[in-house]
Amino acid sequence: VQLVESGGGLVQPGGSLRLSCAASGFTFSMYAMNWYRQAPGKERELVAGISRAGDSSDLAESVKGRFTISRDNTKKMVYLQMNSLNVDDTAVYYCHAKIGTHPFWGQGTQVTVSA
Repeated sequence: VQLVESGGGLVQPGGSLRLSCAASGFTFSMYAMNWYRQAPGKERELVAGISRAGDSSDLAESVKGRFTISRDNTKKMVYLQMNSLNVDDTAVYYCHAKIGTHPFWGQGTQVTVSA
């Protein structure tokens, strides 16, 4: 199993970024996918999750109305569109899949929101 995130970077408050996660090594369409983030000095937190078919998703209260999670099962990709970013969104963002009882994580991509 391999999860590879991309798309992070430095953005000004109010800006947007789109994170991507490329999955391989498992039957992607059979598993829900998630995005987590971890800010300095804080615990890792669940940001967004999407169902296997992509027809259902859930977002943390702190990002509702600003972030959107989506997936493309033909490309084995999951995305996180982040709009209206603020400094509190600064964190390392991780792609996550739980296969059976085993969690799998990507290496993370840094998102920094700063003026």
